[in-house]
Amino acid sequence: MRIAPKVDHLSDILPDEPLLMMGAGPVPIPNSVSSANGIVINHLGDAMSRVIEQIKVMGRYIFQTDSPWLMGVAGPGSAAMEMAVSNLIWPGTKVLCVCNGFFSKRLAEMSRRVGGVVEIITVPEGEGVNPDVISKKLEIFNPDILTIVQGETSHTTHNTDLGEVSKLAGQIGCLVIVDAVCTLSTMELPMDAWGVDAVITGGQKGLSSIPGVSLVAFSECAWRRVESRRAPMVHWTLDAKLATKFWHDASYHYTAPVSGLLALHEAMRLVCHETLELRFERHRVSSQALQSGIEALGLRLYVPKAYRLNSVVGVKLPQNIEAKTVCAHIAKRHRVEIAGSFGPPIIRIGQMGEQCRAHNLFRTLHALGSTFNELGCDLNVPEGMAQLENYLLKSDFA
Repeated sequence: MRIAPKVDHLSDILPDEPLLMMGAGPVPIPNSVSSANGIVINHLGDAMSRVIEQIKVMGRYIFQTDSPWLMGVAGPGSAAMEMAVSNLIWPGTKVLCVCNGFFSKRLAEMSRRVGGVVEIITVPEGEGVNPDVISKKLEIFNPDILTIVQGETSHTTHNTDLGEVSKLAGQIGCLVIVDAVCTLSTMELPMDAWGVDAVITGGQKGLSSIPGVSLVAFSECAWRRVESRRAPMVHWTLDAKLATKFWHDASYHYTAPVSGLLALHEAMRLVCHETLELRFERHRVSSQALQSGIEALGLRLYVPKAYRLNSVVGVKLPQNIEAKTVCAHIAKRHRVEIAGSFGPPIIRIGQMGEQCRAHNLFRTLHALGSTFNELGCDLNVPEGMAQLENYLLKSDFA
């Protein structure tokens, strides 16, 4: 008989004081979302059917679409990404992938793995996609599918011309898959108005829910393509047509993550209560206030203003200081967690959902400036804090 292993109690692993999560996700979650995540109900009962119907209603508002083809995925945002890719792409499908960072490259890799004939457009670092470049490539390559990330969190870059790119693709009948993991509910993304055919998001960022439960919305045009495919979908769990058994017929596909769906329902309810208009403005003001405070400290931002995200901002590192050193110090000394990068010499600070609260911004900026000073840089913390305060006082979100 095997001897049972001795392991630590969670209280011996986790910090005595929870860290303020100000990285690129997950983000802090409201108490009501946390409470909902502690409930377990029957995944096929009447209560769950009502929850699912309301998630779809709220989802159509948040995705800004009239399409009924919205469904959840038991998995991270990458699982939702894979659901969109693997249902719309099969061997021989021509796929144009716009790449300006780690996650847009992941879309390209997923497309290759299901047999897509992939052509990549590499966007210069720190810039958004150029519609003129896309237009020429669409004419030459004539793809069936175009993939693009609205907010490339790895480089903290915003593809500001996504709407124009989607319009250009639609003119030749090319479907558009958009990764909106960090941007849905934080920045404008009118799915129907822009002609986007599949939008992917995770729960753990702008929606301020838990990690591990995600959403994908298909346009009517995209759904016709899903239904027209002749070869069986290669992933049984991610088969969108099978998923409609649970999401549209209240029957069995697999055991749904009921607690996570309850948390997602509550998070989406809070988004609807706030309204998208006010939420977008809160993110814009909070991000620009923090950006101005960071610059007033004496630090430089990584991406030019025209292509910066409202959801994650990249800060250039002073010479001879590494991201891991900054992240470790700010966590240990100030109990604030920020993120390193996927390549560029930057640190990343999130402003998504519950991160965009004035008290979080003040605590994070003070911790950031103090950390760099403690590591030997000479930053003006009082000036940075004053700039943040002055910016927020001009708004209704202080």
